[in-house]
Amino acid sequence: MENDQDAPAATDSEPGVSSPAKPCSRPGVIAAAVYDHGRRIGDIEIKDAHTWRGRDKAVVWIGLHEPDKALLREVQVEFGLHDLAIEDANHAHQRPKLEIYGDSIFVVARTAHMAGAEIVFGETHLFVGRGYVVSVRHGPSTSYNLVRQRCEASPASLALGENYILYSILDFIVDNYMPVLEAIHAEVEDLEERLLRERLDKKDIERLYMLRRSLLRLRNAVVPLVDVCRRHEHLDLPGMDASLHAMFRDVTDHVRRVQEDIDTLREVLAFTFEASLMIGQSEQTEISRKLASWAAILAVPTAVAGIYGMNFEEMPELKLPYAYFIVLFFIFFVCGTLYRLFRRAKWL
Repeated sequence: MENDQDAPAATDSEPGVSSPAKPCSRPGVIAAAVYDHGRRIGDIEIKDAHTWRGRDKAVVWIGLHEPDKALLREVQVEFGLHDLAIEDANHAHQRPKLEIYGDSIFVVARTAHMAGAEIVFGETHLFVGRGYVVSVRHGPSTSYNLVRQRCEASPASLALGENYILYSILDFIVDNYMPVLEAIHAEVEDLEERLLRERLDKKDIERLYMLRRSLLRLRNAVVPLVDVCRRHEHLDLPGMDASLHAMFRDVTDHVRRVQEDIDTLREVLAFTFEASLMIGQSEQTEISRKLASWAAILAVPTAVAGIYGMNFEEMPELKLPYAYFIVLFFIFFVCGTLYRLFRRAKWL
């Protein structure tokens, strides 16, 4: 979770900033700080955020994690957030999107990271308006503490305002998709190599299906972000600095690359599954051919024995002195001929 304990404390007393407030001690509030011209002033209480909103080059950045309705209501009153956006933020499992409410925007993004061998999804809701950014995280997701640290390390960039913070968070979310894809890619390569060495068992086939299903869920989380970032790239959103268009264009490129990698991995998994089925069918066909060949060979002595096993008194061959050896020779000759034919046809 976000943590600002390493951030520099405020050195000057500023109006509206309580002497270092400890927002992290409040359930649901991970971090709440104010920045002026890109430099951190100090931690603040949510109820004091309105004193900074109208100031030029001042930004209030609040991070929440699974807040309750009362906390969301307090944030709504403080920043004048739209009821529909608050309703979405209160209920997770929203589709990634961008909504514009007057002079503020509301962004939903899905996060993903690996937990063991499975992809774990979280959700982030971002309220962005003049002089403030509020991030609301739901579910297991990577902390945005690194984003805050990177922004604070570059005051000149942070001075661009709230939309630079939005760009930094979205870029961080998209970058975290890559380790997930790398982990899945390594597992897919291992399955491919095993397929070439030996036949995949039932557990491997089940894993192939689970990976394809996880990649589909990841694709559903990634694809809508293309539209979100493209709208930041082309539209004049509230408070958007023209210099940020190129940054959002870069995020759009990264999202498209992630989408392409997901599609590629899903195709490889499909090919691996089909190849496994084809190899299994080929082995079954080979076994069927061998069984059919031996059945044809054994049918000869079975037929001869069946004929001479009939209870008839008048069978001319029984009177011949060498009939037994002639029949044996006939059986071995026909069986040998069939065996050579089947070997030549590669059925045996």
